[in-house]
Amino acid sequence: MAKLSKVVADERRRRTVARYAERRAALKHAVRTGTPGERDAAVRALSRLPRDASPVRVRNRDQVDGRPRGYVGRAGVSRITFRRLAHAGELPGIRKASW
Repeated sequence: MAKLSKVVADERRRRTVARYAERRAALKHAVRTGTPGERDAAVRALSRLPRDASPVRVRNRDQVDGRPRGYVGRAGVSRITFRRLAHAGELPGIRKASW
C-alpha cells in the first residue's frame, strides 16, 4: 500500500491538469504556430501556469492500493494486484496461460 499522502497528491495533480488542460493546449498551439512575439508571450504565460498543470507530472498508480511501480495500463492495477485478481477470475477476458 502506498502512502496515502502520495495518492492524494496524485489525485490533486490530476484535477489541476484537467483544470488547466484547455488553457495549456491553446498556449502550446500559440508557441508552435504564432509569430515570434506571440511565441514569447505564450512561453511566458506557460511558465506562469502551476507546475502541476503539466500532464507529465501525473503518475500512473494502482487503482486498488496506489502502488506506482509495475503499472499494467490495460487493467489499471500493478503487476502484483493484476496477478492476484487474474488468479481469482475477477478480470474479464484475462486467463492464465498454460501449455
